[in-house]
Amino acid sequence: MPGPDYRPTRPPKAETVTLLAIRRYPDPALKSRCEAVTVFDTTVAILLDDLYQTMKAAPGVGITAAHCGVLKRLIVLDLPEIGGRRDFVNPEIISVSEETMTHVEGSVSMPGYTEEVTRPRGITLRYQTADGDSMTQDFDGFAAICLQHEIDQLDGIFWIQRLSRLKRERLLKKWVKADR
Repeated sequence: MPGPDYRPTRPPKAETVTLLAIRRYPDPALKSRCEAVTVFDTTVAILLDDLYQTMKAAPGVGITAAHCGVLKRLIVLDLPEIGGRRDFVNPEIISVSEETMTHVEGSVSMPGYTEEVTRPRGITLRYQTADGDSMTQDFDGFAAICLQHEIDQLDGIFWIQRLSRLKRERLLKKWVKADR
């Protein structure tokens, strides 16, 4: 399993990609705050490609490097609403809407388990591209929900922490029972 010092040796966008091992809840990596990416070299692009392929195989619509044990602030989403695959490096929510939205959430680290979570309907996001270019963009609806979910993960907040205590305890009881 790749660790925080993930150093692939192949060029980005190579035909061969590495499917990374997805950490399962309650792995410590899922409770850890990720570090900012400070060096924008081919390692970032390769890791983003590997995360994308891992997410598609899971399957899922979003993944962070933390899901695979790499504690770097990287997110990959693949949603029609945002034009397909998008990579977000060092994402930061700079504002949220007052209007909220409830949506069913889950995680590649807890496959098969979902629950409704309420979050702000819209966000303004500051992030960098794989090349290090700075961007600011507004997101609404499902894309905003997904980004908030994944940024929580980068901050060491697993999605079930957004549930009421009762819902969280019920879900965890089912998870532990099924994992035996």
